[in-house]
Amino acid sequence: MRLRTDKKVDSEYKRNGTCSIFGCVEPLGGWHLVCMRKYRTATDRVEEIKYLVECYPEANKIVLVMDYLNTHKVSSLYKRYNPEEAQRFRNKLKIHYTPKHGSLLDIA
Repeated sequence: MRLRTDKKVDSEYKRNGTCSIFGCVEPLGGWHLVCMRKYRTATDRVEEIKYLVECYPEANKIVLVMDYLNTHKVSSLYKRYNPEEAQRFRNKLKIHYTPKHGSLLDIA
């Protein structure tokens, strides 16, 4: 009788932590921005939006393509900044959301 030497091994995914990645791309200008944060909170997200708006002070509108995460709402600006400053950022933004079954990663 011959003994079986092959052994079945099942690998298990082990999470070593999480982070949030924020990416901006201006394809025609050859510019991109990638920021990583430890958490994915609404206030973390709007700090990156503030930085983006400050990068383009001369722009009338900045078009953002975002997915449907709970932190991707204009109301998040008001959670972090005073109403006047939040309104200034909001007026600069034109937001397009990806289709509910689309992938923002495919766009990126």
